Amino acid sequence: MSVHSRGIACQEALAQLSQFDTVIDVRSESEFAIDRLPGAINCPVLSDSEREQIGTLYKQASPFEARRAGAALVADSIARHLRSCFADRPRGWSPLVYCWRGGERSASVAHVMERIGWRVQRLEGGYRAFRRLVVDALASAPTRFHYRVLCGATGSGKSRLLTHLERVGAQILDLESLAAHRGSVLGDLPDRPQPSQKQFETRLWWALSHLDPDRPVFVESESRKIGDCQVPAALLDAMRQSDCIALDLPVPHRIELLRDEYRHYEQRPDRLSAQLDCLAVLHGAATVERWKALVQSAEWDALVGCLLAEHYDPVYRRSIQTNYRRAGDARCIRLDRGDATAFEQAARALAHEE
Repeated sequence: MSVHSRGIACQEALAQLSQFDTVIDVRSESEFAIDRLPGAINCPVLSDSEREQIGTLYKQASPFEARRAGAALVADSIARHLRSCFADRPRGWSPLVYCWRGGERSASVAHVMERIGWRVQRLEGGYRAFRRLVVDALASAPTRFHYRVLCGATGSGKSRLLTHLERVGAQILDLESLAAHRGSVLGDLPDRPQPSQKQFETRLWWALSHLDPDRPVFVESESRKIGDCQVPAALLDAMRQSDCIALDLPVPHRIELLRDEYRHYEQRPDRLSAQLDCLAVLHGAATVERWKALVQSAEWDALVGCLLAEHYDPVYRRSIQTNYRRAGDARCIRLDRGDATAFEQAARALAHEE
């Protein structure tokens, strides 16, 4: 049986993705870093430097010279993978292999695997076909769901309520987790770099594909951008037309919650001061210097209180009124404390209403 007869169409492969023992991306390291299929591992047959080398040879010598040199490099890489990451794979192993277009790189790996006896399949059209599918899906799939949008000023506990909703069995779409960012100028996570826009969209598509359109989906009232990641227009439009639930938490508890979530800035005051400088365009140098003085004196409660009153709350009021049409009619959930018990009780009450 030829390798090409073992190709599988993208839609079919994704429908049965969990049935493959391993999803193998044989593109280069940089291609893999930008985006990949969910759960894929990277086993490149040409590294970034090798691809550049072969490309130069193709232009300066000839396509034949490039193919001959490339074949030797690919053969070396396949042999190395067989001795390392594929060495312990059993006889019945069933991998899915793909490259950029489902062409030479994945075909070479699939050929060797098939000759060994593994039940390999090659993704037809490669990553490019997968990417087209994701883009098309994100233009339409978000409209299939009914969203309940969690609103509330910064520090009111929207993310915490979302976490508790998931724990009690409700459906959620955690955009900030998918984007690895809390959505504000101070929202970057110290231990989690943001994904590329393509990878964010892949994560979002994958999350949506596991949701039931017959049940509500709880989501936060995000802006168009979450850090450097942009929320697809179809999803944002659907969210902005949905029913809203407003969280109300007293300011002292909001300060406590924010200090807990942004503890890393208290440990790195220099980094916090640098981030605050980004707000000078909105509030002026004098105001930012006053905030930075509170950082230097470690007056954390006072700093958070000032940031809420002078920056975050006014920005939130303008944004929510402009962007979320039903925010004015939102059902209000008032929490008199910000501990886990209070959020779990609120989550159970909301989930019970499904």
